[in-house]
Amino acid sequence: MAEPTGRAAVAAVWRIESARIVGALARGTGDFALAEDLAQEALAEALVTWPREGVPRSPAGWLLTVGRRRAVDAFRRRAALDHRYAAFARGLDDGGAYAGSEPSATGDLLWDPDQLDDDVLALMFISCHPVLSRQARVSLTLRVVGGLTSEEIARAFLVPTATVQARITRAKKTLAAARVPFEVPSGRERAERLGSVLSVVYLIFTEGSSASSGSDLIRVDLAGEAQRLARVLARLMPTEPEVLGLLALLELTAARFPARIGPDGEPVLLEHQNRGRWDQAAIRRGRAALTRAQRVGRGLGAYGVQAAIAECHAVAESVAATNWARIVLLYEALGRVAPSPVVELNRAVAVSMAQGPTAALPIVDELVAAKSLPTSHLLPSVRGELLTRLGRAEEARAELARAIGLCGNKKERALLARKIADLG
Repeated sequence: MAEPTGRAAVAAVWRIESARIVGALARGTGDFALAEDLAQEALAEALVTWPREGVPRSPAGWLLTVGRRRAVDAFRRRAALDHRYAAFARGLDDGGAYAGSEPSATGDLLWDPDQLDDDVLALMFISCHPVLSRQARVSLTLRVVGGLTSEEIARAFLVPTATVQARITRAKKTLAAARVPFEVPSGRERAERLGSVLSVVYLIFTEGSSASSGSDLIRVDLAGEAQRLARVLARLMPTEPEVLGLLALLELTAARFPARIGPDGEPVLLEHQNRGRWDQAAIRRGRAALTRAQRVGRGLGAYGVQAAIAECHAVAESVAATNWARIVLLYEALGRVAPSPVVELNRAVAVSMAQGPTAALPIVDELVAAKSLPTSHLLPSVRGELLTRLGRAEEARAELARAIGLCGNKKERALLARKIADLG
């Protein structure tokens, strides 16, 4: 295969190396927002220079060198001739990086391979910092860790590019105002902050796995980016069971993607899926990650338990052959570890499969009485399904119609409409 050239080469290098470049610049400048801006300026210069002069021998080093030069310029403009200025200026010949020359043969202190992994990890912790809103964390993570452009993020979440840009700008200002240090937190703070990092990755995957709006049921690119981030985290934190649990969950869930959509893009329910189309390699990766999480010996957390549920589906030959009793137990455990109405609703579905709809309906009715999930189509959808199985067609029809009114995805609305039509 031919090597990519010009803009394609810039895009390829940026996707792989952007997190390390931003991380190294943030470590050197001590200013996350400035580092992100410097990296973007280096990217812009590469887009102009590489198509004209060719791809440099060390593309990532070239980008980092340009970023360093821009940092020196920034410090000059700020008249802040401190130790950071000196550190950045060291080894840079006048104009060297501007012309797109190769990085210094003497090496680059910022491009220290022993610190690059910590840089990327610190980048993930700062991008997912609790002082930021959930939307800001997602946008910033995809931008600085995933290497996606604002336009790509906007397309993924069906919002204007200006909205994404504004979120990222506000996020950087918030981090600066809060004086959030660029570092991997330690001890208790690390454990608390890790939860925020994992939730952002999971949120990105969830939106890719079950698109909340638009015409596509699955956004494979978005889910794939979340899987990539989870793999990076698992490599950087190989003894954290929740990191491994999340990776296992994403792999096992994504394994079913090929069978979840029919030829016309319509959703295919679990009982009708061709299990021969499930991605066996992803299942093996997911089960291996789950085994590693269990071997750590600190017990499974919420993501690990969900991965264990996904594993039950992955190893079953059919819906009928699935170990639903074990899934019910796992959902009960999940309800204790991470209680939520969604977990309870999923437990109701498992109970209906293990014991029948009569046993499951009271669980759902309790959620309705508690006014849980008022804006989600999932609750009326499940209740409508249970009522259908109980032969209460008129009530089922009303519930499914209510679900259609709350559902934002066209494909899912069409599926619900077919269920109403099947009731006669």
